[in-house]
Amino acid sequence: MSNVELGSPTMVDIVIERWSTDAEEMRIVEAFQKGQDELLKTIQKIKPRVGYVALPGETGWDLRCANKAPLEDGGWQIVILTDRPIGFREASERPRSFDYPFSLIEMHVNDEGSGEGRASVATKITWDAKTRTLELENFTSDPVHLPNVKRVE
Repeated sequence: MSNVELGSPTMVDIVIERWSTDAEEMRIVEAFQKGQDELLKTIQKIKPRVGYVALPGETGWDLRCANKAPLEDGGWQIVILTDRPIGFREASERPRSFDYPFSLIEMHVNDEGSGEGRASVATKITWDAKTRTLELENFTSDPVHLPNVKRVE
């Protein structure tokens, strides 16, 4: 998806039904320290889901982890981690993207409920122990931009 024009903008619904618990976040951190395969197994077991993401006319897929943290200038940073759907063709042909089973979404939303974000699909992630946050392994490739994030209640 890097540096590729994807066409006209499309609305995406990202629905957060609940925030991840401290216990879920601890399991995710512990699993991550054991490697990507363990992390994938762990987040796939999280029940109930924390929300879902869907394109217009599609059923979407479950989100596994969502947390928020206050920003220094007000508002919130929202980070969502999930496994991603892998179709039959990708699973059978096993292109390079098959090795990147995660999607990571980060949004910055002000107190009025608007902001922007970015999403990276087919992402290998790393853990920054110093800041205790998940990061994209290679952020030099352009993520999908979410320019007009709006909170709807």
